[in-house]
Amino acid sequence: MKKKNAVYKFKEFYRRLSVPQFTIVTGLIIIFFGTLILSSPLCSSEDVGLWEAFFTSTSAITVTGLTIIDVGYDLNIFGQIFLAFLLLSGGLGLMAITTFLQGFVVKGTQLRTRLDKGKTLDEFGVGGIGRTFQSIAITATAIISFGAFVLYFFGFLEIQNKWERLWSSIFHSISAYNNAGFSLWSNSLQDYRSNFIVNIVFIFLIVMGGLGWRVIDDIWSNRNNLSYKKLNLHSRLVIRTSLSLIIFGSLGFFTTETLLNSQFFSGLNFFEKILSSIFETVSARTAGFTNFPISLNSISDTGLLLLMTLMFIGASTGGTGGGIKTTTFIALMAATRSTLKAQKDVIISNRVISDKVILKAVGITVGSLLFVLLMAMILSTTNTFIKKESFTFLEILFTCISAFATVGFDIGLTAKLNHFGQFILIIGMFVGRLGILLLLSALWQALYKSRIERQKRIGYPKADLYV
Repeated sequence: MKKKNAVYKFKEFYRRLSVPQFTIVTGLIIIFFGTLILSSPLCSSEDVGLWEAFFTSTSAITVTGLTIIDVGYDLNIFGQIFLAFLLLSGGLGLMAITTFLQGFVVKGTQLRTRLDKGKTLDEFGVGGIGRTFQSIAITATAIISFGAFVLYFFGFLEIQNKWERLWSSIFHSISAYNNAGFSLWSNSLQDYRSNFIVNIVFIFLIVMGGLGWRVIDDIWSNRNNLSYKKLNLHSRLVIRTSLSLIIFGSLGFFTTETLLNSQFFSGLNFFEKILSSIFETVSARTAGFTNFPISLNSISDTGLLLLMTLMFIGASTGGTGGGIKTTTFIALMAATRSTLKAQKDVIISNRVISDKVILKAVGITVGSLLFVLLMAMILSTTNTFIKKESFTFLEILFTCISAFATVGFDIGLTAKLNHFGQFILIIGMFVGRLGILLLLSALWQALYKSRIERQKRIGYPKADLYV
């Protein structure tokens, strides 16, 4: 009887949660159980305690890739399989999964409520959460299987043991598609720096995961008569912006590191430099794989600034990556252009973008920027008073952006931080994956629910503000 009452109270608790609150609570629950399982002797060695498991579980669910353990050494095969499961859970969309699970908890909900929950999947209209998630899973399975197949038969040929090669192909394909950055090797992909096939496969998987299910579904729906103009506006903007960032980012990184004679291109010919530039640019949005150690000594300050910009922009809405998203970036650029042209409306591809979208883009960018700066300020302060080692502000800011944008690029700072500093990164990873607006919305609804209801019925007079 007590067990039934506990289950009933648990369901009632979930029924009272809004979608943002449900997403946060479910994410924390998954991280909690992930921590317990990863720290157990079944999955890891004695070097992985609760703290190391907690950091790794959070990094996996948020598909970041920052880690304070050696995944290939500290986790056994069962731990690595469970880690891959966490990557799939977070990469396929924490919000999509929690919304799917919510259908089992909250039954008999009204149509309006179901539509509001369906928006979490970034899908318009009455589509059905279960069917959408099934489509996401099938798409991910097909792309991940293709990547693993190519890596096994053409990429990781240096691995003589077939079972080891098979698992390495599957794990890295999962990690790449989910923009996670976790690798079974402590030096990431440095051994395959000049391997054209491995680099191209990883670039393909990262880009496919970053584009988002909606774009892939739109392309697939028009496969019989595929044309760029037939794709919807969202797909066209995502493809165009992603391609532009890859091209200009690669050229910029190649130029800065070549002109400034950094160590990043040491020992590479011209073709390998181009390939490495493309790989690093794509990985910065927001996979975190690297084929050369990233540090203040190996990359110029200008190159690090470029990578931070790419990390902050991130992948696309509905994709497996983080950042403020490409659509947010293009909306801000369009708003800036409209302001310079003194246009009344924000226009993209002969379409008027609603003020609501622009305000959301501004809110995401400003909120994300302030949160990253707050993280950097806290780490800078605690570094001065607590930690014996001295870190430059560039190292701290780079790591904070890497954590918040769920990239996973590490310039050697993460493992050197104390537990408080690492906890700041944990918060940054969690907030960055969920989205700053979703988190603030959940907190606001929890603290000021009655005030929100009153504000919906109140209208305010307009006023001018000089900016």
